[in-house]
Amino acid sequence: MDDTSEQLEEDWNNVKTGKIDPKFKYEIMRMPGAEKVHLCFQCGTCTADCVIAKFTDFYRPRKIARTIQLGLKNRLIGNEALWLCTTCHTCIDHCPQGVEVSSIIRALRNISMKNLGTMPSIYKIFASNILKCGYVYLMPESRMKKRQEQGLPPLPKPNLNDIEKLFQATGFTMTLEKTKTTENEITEGAN
Repeated sequence: MDDTSEQLEEDWNNVKTGKIDPKFKYEIMRMPGAEKVHLCFQCGTCTADCVIAKFTDFYRPRKIARTIQLGLKNRLIGNEALWLCTTCHTCIDHCPQGVEVSSIIRALRNISMKNLGTMPSIYKIFASNILKCGYVYLMPESRMKKRQEQGLPPLPKPNLNDIEKLFQATGFTMTLEKTKTTENEITEGAN
C-alpha cells in the first residue's frame, strides 16, 4: 500500500471512530490571522510557492489547511512539520483567497505548545538567546572585531530590559521555563 492509500485509510478510520473534531476549524479561525482557513479551496498556490515544500515532501501548506477543514486535529497538534515553516509569507502573497497560511501555522504551533508543552530545541535556544543578548545568534567577540576591521558599523545595542519586560508581559518567560524540547528529526523524508 502506498503512502496516499495509507493516509486515506487512516482518515476513514478517524471518521469511523469519531476522532475528527468538526469544531477544530472554528477554534483555528478565532485566532488572529487564521480567520480565512475555511476559504482555502486547495488550488495549491501556497504549496507551489513555499520555499520549504520545494525541498521536502514532508511539508505541504495546502494539506495543512485541508486537514484543519476536515477536523483532523490529532494529525496536526504536535506534528513537528509545523516547525518547518519559515514564516516568509510567500504563501500569503500568492493566495487568491487571502488565506494566511503562515498565521495558521503560528496558531497551530501555539495550540501545540499549549496542549503538549513542547517545541523543537532550536526554537527554545533562539528565544533564550534573544532574552540574553537581543539577537537570535550569540555573536562571538571575534565576529564583532571582524565587523570593525571591515569598516562595518557596530550592531545596535538592544534594550535587554525592554525585551525582558516584553517576555514577562506576554508570559513567554514562563513558557520558556515550562516548555520541554523535542529532538526528533523534523526533516525526515526530505528529498
